[in-house]
Amino acid sequence: MTTPLDFPAVAPEHTRILNALPHPIVVLDRDGYFRFANSDAEQFFSAGMTYLAKRRIQHFVPEDSPLFALIEQVRQQQGRISEYRVDHSSPRLGGERLVDLYVSNLPDEPDLVVVMIQLRSIAEKMDRQLTHRSAARSVTGLAAMLAHEIRNPLSGIKGAAQLLATSASDDDRGLTRLIQEESDRIVKLVDRMEVFSDQRPVERSAVNIHSVLEHVKRLGKSGFARNIKIAEHYDPSLPAVLANRDQLVQIFLNLLKNATEAVGDRDGGEIRLSTAFKPGVRLSVPGTKSRVTLPLEFAVEDNGAGVPDDIRQHIFDPFVTTKPSGSGLGLALVAKIVGDHGGVIECESQPGHTIFRVLMPAWREARTPGEHDLPVGTEI
Repeated sequence: MTTPLDFPAVAPEHTRILNALPHPIVVLDRDGYFRFANSDAEQFFSAGMTYLAKRRIQHFVPEDSPLFALIEQVRQQQGRISEYRVDHSSPRLGGERLVDLYVSNLPDEPDLVVVMIQLRSIAEKMDRQLTHRSAARSVTGLAAMLAHEIRNPLSGIKGAAQLLATSASDDDRGLTRLIQEESDRIVKLVDRMEVFSDQRPVERSAVNIHSVLEHVKRLGKSGFARNIKIAEHYDPSLPAVLANRDQLVQIFLNLLKNATEAVGDRDGGEIRLSTAFKPGVRLSVPGTKSRVTLPLEFAVEDNGAGVPDDIRQHIFDPFVTTKPSGSGLGLALVAKIVGDHGGVIECESQPGHTIFRVLMPAWREARTPGEHDLPVGTEI
């Protein structure tokens, strides 16, 4: 009987080509054993080819997965089939794995099938980021209108309350104070929203993200996060980020504060700050032929209760909040700032684990003129 390791499914000269492709690709035999896995597939399954070759695909994927129906259909029809937005989650793979599947037979090897897996996370991330930016633009117009239409009447209301307070009884004076306090609260809300209408270009330079995160951590530990454990997992070789330092502080201070509130007073509550270099998302620059990559990933994780399912897809929309007294503008402002930097922010959440990831461009200094370099301060 032939064992899974008796013969290779892919010629050595083709292995290098398949390893260069940016998607997990595997070859399975009739019993479901791995006969080949490119480098991206090894990362996807978190195992090397030597380990994979001794196991069936059923070891990683639940038996009720649509993948097996696709494989059987391909074997019967001797063709190729695509299936989109397939839930490929399992305890062994961990987390949510929404993927597109491409299954095909090998004409010269009828017992073998090829499976290519395309992660949906990048496409979904970009779709949601465009939604976030569209929502921020809506708030921009609303903020400009509110600043003009609300601030002036509120000033008159507060002035009238102050005049009434001079001749009011003690009981009525409490009501006039309430009018003044509520007027001030609304003005502060309008002031916060007015930030959305700021369309000036962001002044960016080379910023050490670890310096920013340490500053944010010190601010948190001296105030709202003094009783919370904050762990760090930094990549010390990370290059500088092309950003505005003050706005980075604003981003991560907001995310840290949200994580602190999510953890609350629960035993074992912990927040984790991390940085990493990733291949990143490659984006087109509107109006030009240029493309930029976002190789720097900064993350804020917590083991709090998680974001409720009903608002998870709208967490960056204005006025969406789970806090009884929250305005719902904090994360909307964070999304705007990240978008102004040409970056992407994404949230993944389940009970006991929430992570906010920020992908940003790196800083690169120009080389000697004539080497086809981009200008100083270019996003890479």
